[in-house]
Amino acid sequence: MEKVFGLIGATVSHSFSKAYFDEKFFREGLRDYHYELFPLTNITDIEALLKETKGLTGLNVTIPYKEQVLKYLDEVDGFAKKIGAVNVIKIKDGKLKGFNTDSDAFYETIVKWIPEGKTFKALILGTGGSSKAVQEALKKMKIDYTVVSREAKKGNYTYADLEANPKLISESLLIINTTPLGMSPNTETMPPIDNEHIGPDHYVYDLIYNPARTMFLQKAEMRGATVKNGLEMLHIQAEKSWTIWNN
Repeated sequence: MEKVFGLIGATVSHSFSKAYFDEKFFREGLRDYHYELFPLTNITDIEALLKETKGLTGLNVTIPYKEQVLKYLDEVDGFAKKIGAVNVIKIKDGKLKGFNTDSDAFYETIVKWIPEGKTFKALILGTGGSSKAVQEALKKMKIDYTVVSREAKKGNYTYADLEANPKLISESLLIINTTPLGMSPNTETMPPIDNEHIGPDHYVYDLIYNPARTMFLQKAEMRGATVKNGLEMLHIQAEKSWTIWNN
């Protein structure tokens, strides 16, 4: 029986998820399994998608719908509810259950990446669903963080605050971009943060994986920072999705 999985988001053409799962299905001999990309101009489009897509068994959720999708779910896993964002949906007997694998996937990658025992303050760029998942992981690691937003009410600081007080950048040795700024095809964009205040002691993590080195990472690397993209996180998150869909 045909089973369809897929990715919903505003822009999904950049995603490696289809290639990842197509290869996985081929390798495991699952000829009736398919992974599709479903761009939605509005979250309300999910209603037609669910109605019209035969065999739909599971979905990944990307920007900007990780929070908006909650109201369409019949059930939300406790951890995802705590975070307030969902990036995996399991569909069984017409019922939708939401999960969050972003937080654990981010945690698994960052604990291996930053030096053990080193004390960090962190700046999280962005306030969406991915930011919430990162925040939960940093709480688990007991890393103090502040959240930066374009809008004053959404985060601890705005980008204007960073410009006015550069110490917020220079003293936050872990900087994590959770925004889509710099993601393909808009590779010339980046968060409005002054890289002059980033140095060799900084660790800069961009959740974007396409391109592999965003403009933000390139500029941080030129300042001597240690940098990481989101590809490893994607792979871990994808495998966690697969486990959820098959349980």
